[in-house]
Amino acid sequence: MGFDKKAALFHGQFTMNKEKKQRRPPDNYQLSPKAERARQAAARVAALKPHPQLPGLRVVWACIGLCALCAGMVLVLWLPSRSLVEDLRSRGVTVAATVIDVDTKPKYVKVRLVQGPERGTAVELSEIAGMLPDAHAGESILVTYDPTDPSRILARGWVMDPPANLPTYGTAALAGLFLSGAVAVTLRRRWILRTWPPDSAVPDPAQPQEPGSGSVPLSKL
Repeated sequence: MGFDKKAALFHGQFTMNKEKKQRRPPDNYQLSPKAERARQAAARVAALKPHPQLPGLRVVWACIGLCALCAGMVLVLWLPSRSLVEDLRSRGVTVAATVIDVDTKPKYVKVRLVQGPERGTAVELSEIAGMLPDAHAGESILVTYDPTDPSRILARGWVMDPPANLPTYGTAALAGLFLSGAVAVTLRRRWILRTWPPDSAVPDPAQPQEPGSGSVPLSKL
């Protein structure tokens, strides 16, 4: 009889421990009072703050595309003129010339060489980013040209000290502006998504989820 009592007592204690270790059904899960208060406070704060408009990805890609376009224009405006100046500095021939024609529609400056092997040749001065020196018909100036291609010619002053390439500088500033806009819009988009998550990600108090599921954690106050 003593052995049967001990076996019954052990069986009852084992059953009680097993029941204690059983997890509560998901239907009976409820948030702790502290978590429930935090959820309610977060809901009140979210209700008071107006939801800002979420910038679209099209805006980001548009800024990136405009930045790339401006960067390409910078290269188109800067590289040819820089290459021309460097070539004329290294192997250019400097001679006197006379301005024979000036036109502003379209703008060009035509000169006639009066010295050197190409004496008597009439050529138009090359541009630097669409700019030409101020000149008047009948004026004498010094020019530097490429002996292998006389059409590559600049005023001597522009070879020694090229003018400020304002179109290139302005286009580079626009490229930086569009790049900054893309970064700013991306950061704002990330901030809005973190501060105001989508409605589908907000936990529903009527349907509490089991711990460890894919629900979004409540924000800490």
